[in-house]
Amino acid sequence: MSNSPVLMCRSVAKTYRQGPEAVSVLQGVDLAIERAERVAIIGASGSGKSTLLNILGGLDTPDTGEVSVAGQNLSGLSDNARGRLRNQALGFVYQFHHLLPEFTALENVAMPLVIGKLSPAQAQERARAMLASVGLESRVGHKPSALSGGERQRVAIARALVTEPACVLMDEPTGNLDTHTAADIQALIKSLNTRIGISFIIVTHDLNLAAQMDRTLTLHEGTLTATPSATQVEQSV
Repeated sequence: MSNSPVLMCRSVAKTYRQGPEAVSVLQGVDLAIERAERVAIIGASGSGKSTLLNILGGLDTPDTGEVSVAGQNLSGLSDNARGRLRNQALGFVYQFHHLLPEFTALENVAMPLVIGKLSPAQAQERARAMLASVGLESRVGHKPSALSGGERQRVAIARALVTEPACVLMDEPTGNLDTHTAADIQALIKSLNTRIGISFIIVTHDLNLAAQMDRTLTLHEGTLTATPSATQVEQSV
């Protein structure tokens, strides 16, 4: 197995235009994520955390710099190849689950596998096993409207993990949950990371969640730096 990072960016910069004004969001960001590593990214609202996550996931492109996923430079790929790599090597979980309301939990989780050309029967078999791994084996036939907020987020996590990606990118995965449910999701992330060996990059304001990661990084004024102490973590959010 390769010892190279599962995801890496070098000198990534991004600027947006607001009328006549140019707003620099990211300035020369460097990051390397190792296999099975859990990394939290914190920072003030509007600091560019979600922008960085979208660039790392190939959903947005940097103005300068490069991003590599599973050893492949995203900028060197066609749109179709980039989409295939995202489907195979990355998973995504957001604050709001983004489940398809007309489909059951099983169908939502199976969707990335079907898109990846697995047969429907095989996709549902793997989806069922993944739902069982997040404690939802009895809820596979329920649509999102019949699930609690925590259950919907578990389905979203199962969907992100079902393709066995190298890395899962999470944007405020506990931000819309009550304290008890958030703690359950935190424990689930840790358990799945330990059992499956998938890396996690988690953008969060939840200091309890950040404290459980292997590393916490702070995005401030466009640059990403290690967060050395709990006190500085509190001051940055």
